[in-house]
Amino acid sequence: MPRPLAAVLDGRTPPGVLSWPAGRPVQEALDAALTAGWQGTVLDLEGVGDKAEFMTRAAAALRLPSWFGRNWDALADCLGDLSWWPAEHGGRLLVVRAWQGYAAAEPEEWRVAESVLADAVAHWRDTDTGLAVLLTRDAGGTARART
Repeated sequence: MPRPLAAVLDGRTPPGVLSWPAGRPVQEALDAALTAGWQGTVLDLEGVGDKAEFMTRAAAALRLPSWFGRNWDALADCLGDLSWWPAEHGGRLLVVRAWQGYAAAEPEEWRVAESVLADAVAHWRDTDTGLAVLLTRDAGGTARART
């Protein structure tokens, strides 16, 4: 397990936006999160080329509430609330996979997405149920999403 994620999961380091090593299965991160009492899910952006598809993928992967308005403000609102993603203890790990294509196709939109994710992480940082975001460069393989 890479040290930065291990330190977040065991409480030595506050949650943040972290990188995941290329070629390493993200299932390893999800399994470690589960073992540590955290919830985990995957937002797979492979093939996403515009904001509308990003929002569609986010709504599905995160199981966002029906009031999600499919815009950046609504995503920020959802990530700032998280009542729809309860965590009794531990925290929440959001793995974002294959984001590079979207970042290349829509660099300004990707900067907004990064900002929304970073703001959400900061919002939950000093709580008992923090939010960490793991950015992975690989899209391959399979990973179990939130159940």
